[in-house]
Amino acid sequence: MSTMDRRTDIREFLSSRRARITPEQAGLTAYGGNRRVKGLRREEVALLAGVSVDYYVRMERGGLAGASDGVLEALASALQLDEAERRHLFHLARRSSPRQRRSAVTVRPTLQQVLDAISDAPAWIGNGRFDVLATNQLARALYSPVLADARRPANTARFVYLNPEEAREFFVDYDQVARTVATKLRMEAGRDPHDEELISLVGELSTCSEPFRRQWASQDVRLHRSGRKRVRHPIVGRLDLDVEPLELAAEPGLHLNVYTAPAGTPTAENLALLASWAA
Repeated sequence: MSTMDRRTDIREFLSSRRARITPEQAGLTAYGGNRRVKGLRREEVALLAGVSVDYYVRMERGGLAGASDGVLEALASALQLDEAERRHLFHLARRSSPRQRRSAVTVRPTLQQVLDAISDAPAWIGNGRFDVLATNQLARALYSPVLADARRPANTARFVYLNPEEAREFFVDYDQVARTVATKLRMEAGRDPHDEELISLVGELSTCSEPFRRQWASQDVRLHRSGRKRVRHPIVGRLDLDVEPLELAAEPGLHLNVYTAPAGTPTAENLALLASWAA
């Protein structure tokens, strides 16, 4: 496929969100004891969103183009979408342009200088496909298992799903990491469905990984957020790292990831040891 199937994505996303909400959760009375659908009926979503049943049916069949912000907001409210799902809905509605864009695969030299100036914390720059585009010395040491792949740019999603034994050994919370990777890729596909590299990556992972196929089919999406990442490094052992992903305003689609640990903790000591080993 040369592009993500927009109408199919809309249909599967809306129907999956509709199926997870019961009438009781939506504040509706469920009439009749034999409901043939899981979750809400289409007419119930239309009622909650304040649109006609015919209009909602057209939207769920992929006809989101032209829907106003007010209608999309009402639909998001009716389906009880969280922030990531709401943003994904707007991406799906606004992505009708056939333009093909390529996410960045290189970084400017000045950005590498910024990375190199960060000496006490692992820092790297990536894109929405989980390509590792540039690192500082400590990040290269930290992500050595991921960077062992000879393909460039190295890609965390490939590492997680195509090298599951190594990834399980490296990521303490492997199952959570795997879900997060797939949901963020789904979010990126909604943002830029014409990214040929993303289409190729999703195809590769879908072909080679049954767990990825299952997670991709869930239609779940997630935003890039700060949080905690726990890894087992082959040299210094366990590291419990605080992660801050920072969007680069001058480079749309790229983000700077910085890993830190509170001073005086075992992780801070192990990071210092890792820095000495990397040097």
